[in-house]
This record gives sequence, C-alpha cells and structure tokens, in this order.
Amino acid sequence: MNIGLKRLPIAREQGMTTLGLLILVVFVGLFAFAGIRLTPIYLNYMKVAGVVDGVQKEFDGQAATRSAIRSSISRRFDIESVSKITARDVAVTAVDGGFEVVAEYSDKSPFIANVSFSVDFNKRALIRR
Repeated sequence: MNIGLKRLPIAREQGMTTLGLLILVVFVGLFAFAGIRLTPIYLNYMKVAGVVDGVQKEFDGQAATRSAIRSSISRRFDIESVSKITARDVAVTAVDGGFEVVAEYSDKSPFIANVSFSVDFNKRALIRR
C-alpha cells in the first residue's frame, strides 16, 4: 500500500564542531604567535641589509678605503639603531677589484617553554673600485 508518500533524503548536518573549531584556533594561534616572535628579528635584519646595501651604493665605483667603509657602517648602525650585531662584527675584506662587505650573524628567539627559533643571516655586498 503505497499512498504516495515520498521518502525525503536524509539531511546531513554541515558545519564545524566545537572541538574542530578549537583545534583550528590553536593551530592558527601558534602560527600567529610564531610570527609575532620572529617579526623583530627580521625587522633587525632588514636594517642590517639596508646598511650593507646603502654602503654599497655609497662607495660602489669610487676609490673607497676600508676605513671609510667601516666608518660609514658604524655611522649607519648608530642611525638605524641596529641591535644583535655591531659594526665591528661586519667583515670588510679586500677582494680583486674592491671590497666585500659581509654581515653574518645568528639570532635566537624563545617560542614556547624550551622551544626556540634560531635564525641565521648572511648579507653580502661587493664594492667595486
């Protein structure tokens, strides 16, 4: 006896459970916190890279001396308020046709408990005579 009733498809619930939402929030929160902890380190590196690039633009193609390059690096580090590396840590070595300026250093930032981020930076520039 079929009276004409149609069977309706079973409706499935859609959406996110509370547990799924909590896991997603924790996951996104960890990445956001890591970004917050690493931002000052990369901002400092951008200052260092700007100093090295600025020294290269200032002295490239001129008869620069090692002492003039070091003086410019020191002055720029003071102006930019660079931390974690000093002007003395920047290597200025004579190479064929000029000088190579190398700013190489590591920085460490704590994350959670005994987990830390260690970041290595290496910025080089060639100053031609």
